[in-house]
Amino acid sequence: MTGPRFSFTLHATDGKARTGTIAMQRGEIRTPAFMPVGTAATVKAMKPEAVRGTGADIILGNTYHLMLRPGAERVARLGGLHQFMNWPRPILTDSGGYQVMSLSELRKLTEQGVEFRSHLDGSKHMITPERSMEIQRLLGSDIVMAFDECPRADRPRDEIAASMELSMRWAKRSREGFDSGQEHASGAALFGIQQGALHEDLRRISAEKLTDIGFDGYAVGGLAVGEGQEAMFGVLDYAPDMLPKDRPRYLMGVGKPDDLVGAVERGIDMFDCVLPTRSGRNGQAFTWNGPLNLRNARFAEDTGPLDDRCQCPVCTTYSRAYIHHLVKSGEMLGAMLVTEHNLSFYQALMQGMRDAIAGGRFASFASDFRRDYVHRGA
Repeated sequence: MTGPRFSFTLHATDGKARTGTIAMQRGEIRTPAFMPVGTAATVKAMKPEAVRGTGADIILGNTYHLMLRPGAERVARLGGLHQFMNWPRPILTDSGGYQVMSLSELRKLTEQGVEFRSHLDGSKHMITPERSMEIQRLLGSDIVMAFDECPRADRPRDEIAASMELSMRWAKRSREGFDSGQEHASGAALFGIQQGALHEDLRRISAEKLTDIGFDGYAVGGLAVGEGQEAMFGVLDYAPDMLPKDRPRYLMGVGKPDDLVGAVERGIDMFDCVLPTRSGRNGQAFTWNGPLNLRNARFAEDTGPLDDRCQCPVCTTYSRAYIHHLVKSGEMLGAMLVTEHNLSFYQALMQGMRDAIAGGRFASFASDFRRDYVHRGA
């Protein structure tokens, strides 16, 4: 592979919104970037080449799920995650911390790491910062996430402060563990994760500690965990500004199209979320005029496309009436088509934002988007 290990170039800013390029050995990532989620080495209901066809430059893989099945060591024996799933471009892997907290009922948190039982078969496992780095190295991840704890935002402040401090100690161990994997580290990047929930002072302490350690990029963690859009935007009004301006800023687990626009407005460069794919399997299509529920009877004889502003292969080929029929019938093609459209829409939204920032017209783009994007019970 040729190209730099990792570089981030800012091309233009408009207010706090930024557009740029991350260059890595497996390709370039245009920012603001949306990363489709490939939890178990697959973006659900999509072939990898179709994911690329929507405009995605990078996808996300899940450390927790892949370590349990098929196993990180097995993926390594099979040539690494890129070869295993036929995705030759960059892959970001999360650290496993969030899933350990959210999916495992039986878990024990210590300074060393987290001991937990698999949600699949109850088998016992231990993830430490060092083991998380090892798993992501075995997978062959291009962007590795530091191992952290992600508490709910409604926990008492002293618990959130203690958790943030623990995550910062784990961040340092993650840095050391990543650096010890010399060959992998020479071609991959490591991102740190800011914590502190809704507390500005804790966010600042976290940002300072992460910056002292030094990372290729920085994530804003601990949001999109039930606090609501207003509270999330309240944190994003200051949290990205605490992080180095010359590094990418990644908002983990977000979100709805209007979340993305509001977060880019506040200086975020990267996103991931299961929403476009999960909604696709549930018959919800995202459009420039807001989400549509294709189960609704009003689409039964609607010969129009899902979105008349969309040029994706689904919108130029299939009618709302046909997709309504597929969804109501439980046909897997319905999930495939709505998912492909949703991912295409998300990438078109990101391209629209990149173009607007480059052209110095992001405020009007955001205003027009909010005017047209209507939440309805459709």
